[in-house]
Amino acid sequence: MKIPKRIQPLIDDGIVDAVISRLTSGKEADVYVVRCGSETRCAKVYKEAMKRSFKQAVNYQEGRKVRNSRRSRAIEKGSKYGRQQTEAIWQTAEVDALRKLAEAGVRVPESYGCIDGVLLMELICDAEGDVAPRLADVTMSAEQATEDHEIMMSYVVRMLDAGLVHGDLSEFNVLVDEYGPVIIDLPQAVDAAANNHARSMLTRDVNNLSSYYGQFAPNLLEGHFAEELWALYETGDLHPDTRLTGEFEPDSHDADVDGVLTEIAAAIDEEEARQERMQQADT
Repeated sequence: MKIPKRIQPLIDDGIVDAVISRLTSGKEADVYVVRCGSETRCAKVYKEAMKRSFKQAVNYQEGRKVRNSRRSRAIEKGSKYGRQQTEAIWQTAEVDALRKLAEAGVRVPESYGCIDGVLLMELICDAEGDVAPRLADVTMSAEQATEDHEIMMSYVVRMLDAGLVHGDLSEFNVLVDEYGPVIIDLPQAVDAAANNHARSMLTRDVNNLSSYYGQFAPNLLEGHFAEELWALYETGDLHPDTRLTGEFEPDSHDADVDGVLTEIAAAIDEEEARQERMQQADT
């Protein structure tokens, strides 16, 4: 097949020996099966920002730290250099997330590095050596669905305990090999503590998984896994080996609106009094 333009430099440098086939074309990247020496791997070629259709990318970039002040200013201004740096951060975010999650005990593809917008990764295969199917293409018994859902919830727990939220997790971003589910596609992973959208993203991720597995095991649809998980995270009671039950009782106490308004009014009165004292002191 024709060698993609962005993979050609890797072939020229001897990092990739051949492009075997095109595997998928997604909203943020195209993925190819490549040969590297005696091993078959996959090469994820990131699309440029103008060609990428990932919605609300700015929400996912919130909270990502940029240590270099020149780079930070360029990103804020949206200069050519700034746009290049934004792309670099987007690409390296997946490498960082893969490393961090692997260390946390989450099943993700092994990363072999990102070079000029091309991420080389382990190719996840099934027992026959073919490319592993997506979860969306897999059917299962109720028993298997319950077991795999528990595994995925344990991965989401470990992700959150490591400070990350996938942000786009669903049956389309999970592969299934002979050992079970493998989480993929992490360039949009967010910092749970620094991103204001982290809770809503986590809720969507968890509900996506429960909805899919719930097709085969309807009892999973009754669980409140996202609420339970975030509550444990907020109170500092979340641990890597936490097992979610799906049982969660939301706070049934009505908000004390009158009390809040009273506090606000008191704060306003205090500020007005302070300003008045300052004016009197000036005179």
